[in-house]
Amino acid sequence: MIKITLPDGTIKEFAANSTPMDVAKNISEGFARNVISANFNGTTVETTTPLTTDGSLILYTFNDEGGKKAFWHSSAHVLAEAILSFHPNAKLTIGPAIENGFYYDIDLGIKTISDKDFPAIEKKFLEIARGKHEFSLRSVSKADALTLYKEQNNEYKVELIENLTDGDITFCDHSNFTDLCRGGHIPNTGIIKAIKVMSVAGAYWRGDEKNNQLTRVYGISFPKQKMLTEYLALLEEAKKRDHRKLGKELELFTFSQKVGQGLPLWLPKGAALRSRLEDFLKAAQKKAGYEMVMTPHIGQKELYVTSGHYEKYGEDSFQAIKTPKMDEEFLLKPMNCPHHCEVYNFKPYSYKDLPKRFAEFGTVYRYEQSGELHGLTRVRGFTQDDAHIFCTPEQLDQEFKEVIDLVLYVFGSLGFEDFTAQVSIRDMGNLDKYIGDVETWEIAEQAIINAAKDKGLDFVIEEGEAAFYGPKLDFMVKDALGRSWQLGTIQVDYNLPKRFDLTYKGSDNGLHRPIMIHRAPFGSMERFIAVLLEHTGGNFPLWLTPDQVILLPISDKYQKYSEKVLESLENSEIRALVDNRSEKTGRKIRDAEVSKIPFMVIVGEKEEESGTVSVRKHGEGDIGTFTIEEFVSLIKAEENKTLKKFK
Repeated sequence: MIKITLPDGTIKEFAANSTPMDVAKNISEGFARNVISANFNGTTVETTTPLTTDGSLILYTFNDEGGKKAFWHSSAHVLAEAILSFHPNAKLTIGPAIENGFYYDIDLGIKTISDKDFPAIEKKFLEIARGKHEFSLRSVSKADALTLYKEQNNEYKVELIENLTDGDITFCDHSNFTDLCRGGHIPNTGIIKAIKVMSVAGAYWRGDEKNNQLTRVYGISFPKQKMLTEYLALLEEAKKRDHRKLGKELELFTFSQKVGQGLPLWLPKGAALRSRLEDFLKAAQKKAGYEMVMTPHIGQKELYVTSGHYEKYGEDSFQAIKTPKMDEEFLLKPMNCPHHCEVYNFKPYSYKDLPKRFAEFGTVYRYEQSGELHGLTRVRGFTQDDAHIFCTPEQLDQEFKEVIDLVLYVFGSLGFEDFTAQVSIRDMGNLDKYIGDVETWEIAEQAIINAAKDKGLDFVIEEGEAAFYGPKLDFMVKDALGRSWQLGTIQVDYNLPKRFDLTYKGSDNGLHRPIMIHRAPFGSMERFIAVLLEHTGGNFPLWLTPDQVILLPISDKYQKYSEKVLESLENSEIRALVDNRSEKTGRKIRDAEVSKIPFMVIVGEKEEESGTVSVRKHGEGDIGTFTIEEFVSLIKAEENKTLKKFK
């Protein structure tokens, strides 16, 4: 008998060679019908994999991330088989599950696939799926695997196999189809009830532009047609909310080929929005004891060699800037932290002076491949709401918790109520990726876990997601469409203080090493605004929106009264403007709606005579007539509904 531990801590005994499906049926026949994948002792297994030892078992349905991964990876196999039915000489490469769906990279030779081919591929896919073919994993010797793919002239699979260890190679069979695969499949193809081929794109083998270009076919699948229908509806809504589309419509930002790819230009309204976000955080930071600093956009190469950034980011950085002086090189800064270390080094500190909290809206630069650039979410120049706290070991816990409070304040004031936290630790199987000794890493990781627990955060621990210099706490925010975004990060760093020889005088008069906390509640201004745009659909919180009120005089006769109202609103620190165009009022209202200005004020004869304003609210219509004082109070009350209090 073997002992199987379930996620809730329950331990059950089963005969050796029982399968995950046997365990699922023991729990409930109804539950077992929905189980499509499993994880045993941290390794993804099939539902039919014999269990021979004691261990921990997680059973996945489609509702679980692990279940979706197996479902979509299995779907990639079916997609490949469907494509081969039309292109029998095509060469398969890889077909992984991704965040939403899956793709398969295929070498079609001189053939192509376009969106005209999608319906036929989908039809063939479903035909295969309805066959209820079981996915079967089998071990293959390296020699046999190489022989098969050499006979098929598939140099891609040969390359993959040559890098594998004999004894660790497996094939997956279903129907008349075989593929090189590590595993993680659903029981049979019949579980897949709906498929949509989403798009086709070019992709270089191994992501290297020196290699052959392949055809990448993206798809998504579901166990119910209804789920696909809902997903496609969500995509349509996402298109409407695309920050690139809204950014153009609302005149927030633009890009110019002459300026360069991935380098956003902020237009007046976008600059005003960004400035308000900065002021909002600066005000909170001031209350929290931060001091603002400013550092250059470049630094000597040696600065980043010292910090370790050159070694880790050198390949993704812009090339060094040469000067007339021999052997002098500068880099556009990829990070602000080395500069802030040198700010700290300006003068000696004692333990009584700490913590020191240095903040900066510092622009950094990283060379992203042109194919990876995407609006504001992936750019080559971006501004981090960066701050670095230098503290004693005794202060670490409290400082970390106060940063969590700041992040929660930011999220609450901007309408991000649905989020989880992720403690990102080292990849224990690849420790060469990181700098610093094991002991300090363990201390730092535990400090973050303890702070997250004490603050009652809903968090998970993700191995391999740490920064190269330290573990971190990342916040994963769900937007209005249910999509997850990584926004806000807090990192504990014992390594940079050591690399820059940072010290403070302790109560024992000896020199000690401070601990460094990196934090950015927004993450980057660009990415944050992009996510905020899509989350709100451009309907920003009233306290943040660039223009809160637009005055719409019904004719030129009421221009003077409009200006009087405008002055009153501006004196009350309400952001307003006047639409002076010689257009009909209906047209002005429609344009204001498109611009998503929260309040429209109609000004005509009746309003001028009574000293009032007629008010329309964006998305709602007419809300009544108010005195100017009443309208100001209304706006202030609306602002206070969304803007949280800090400290």
